[in-house]
Amino acid sequence: MGWWPFGSSGSAVLEDPNPPTRQERQKCWEARDAYFACLDGVGVVKAGTEGKACLVENRVYQQTCAQSWIIYFNERRKLGFEQKDMLAQVNAQNAAAKR
Repeated sequence: MGWWPFGSSGSAVLEDPNPPTRQERQKCWEARDAYFACLDGVGVVKAGTEGKACLVENRVYQQTCAQSWIIYFNERRKLGFEQKDMLAQVNAQNAAAKR
């Protein structure tokens, strides 16, 4: 399995099987956190549906992280919100059942 190069425009260069360095991973996580903070600020759950909001943060995120990581992080973000909603519903049902 090859890695997508960090800092690329998304074109695959699978000849480089080296995993990302610690510094590249850190930059990716920082870019992800900045992008997700922007999404939180504009009230968007699903990454990519924010329109022109967070354009700069998204561009840095896309350029800094491997495409496979972006897919994973975006899906994980969406699932995290769904889990919070589900837990809130379960807790409300439990509270109602105890009355």
